[in-house]
Amino acid sequence: MTTHPVRIGVQIQPQHADYAAIRSAVAEAEDIGVDIVFNWDHFYPLYGEPEGKHFECWTMLAAWAEQTSRVEFGALVSCNSYRNPELLADMARTIDHISDGRVILGIGSGWFEKDYLEYGYEFGTAGGRLNQLADALPRIESRWAKLNPAPTRKIPVLIGGGGEKKTLKLVARHGDIWHSFADLETFKHKSAVLDNWCAELGREPSEIQRSVGVDAAASDPAEAGPALVEAGATLFTVGLTGPDYDLSGVKKWVDWRDSL
Repeated sequence: MTTHPVRIGVQIQPQHADYAAIRSAVAEAEDIGVDIVFNWDHFYPLYGEPEGKHFECWTMLAAWAEQTSRVEFGALVSCNSYRNPELLADMARTIDHISDGRVILGIGSGWFEKDYLEYGYEFGTAGGRLNQLADALPRIESRWAKLNPAPTRKIPVLIGGGGEKKTLKLVARHGDIWHSFADLETFKHKSAVLDNWCAELGREPSEIQRSVGVDAAASDPAEAGPALVEAGATLFTVGLTGPDYDLSGVKKWVDWRDSL
């Protein structure tokens, strides 16, 4: 199997689309050669018609485990508030087995207030939600160690966000992948902060893959990609929304990856 210095992901945002369109987009993404397919963990659209079509994250991931055969997949990102940590660990472990070891546990502290209010979760404060995430991550790891059967591999943990005092410290302690939507200069700064936390906690910075979201419509991979690679990014993820998922921009990033 060919290995590349970077990987390409696509986030199939499960909003404003019928599920048939989502399924087709996932199949096309795998066919054109992306490395990872993500969805997101919300209950309502984040933009466009606020009461538009939308589907739940983790039941969808279980379907992707059966639909796909090569790509890794996961949530970008799962909201820690919506599920007990032990349950989330078991869900990820189960999908890990269904997919023969291809699931990624993307996780964050949560932020979309409408989800919380409509589904009966306590919204609280940003700091409180981050504290809950800090409590949940070791519980998830502990549950994975107890489950029978165990996960097929060490399930990669992706943590999204750029908070320098709490979030990046959690990445240094628990993360295998750090995801950012930052521009180049901000990415460089946040990545350096992450390196500092790794040094403080005794973690090797190279163990953490650096991921960045890119806009396929606004960026030429040959122009935007090299500087981000030089800054340490090795995973580039393009976001796509419904009702129609145009993967032509994603194909450009895959072709750029293959040219390296």
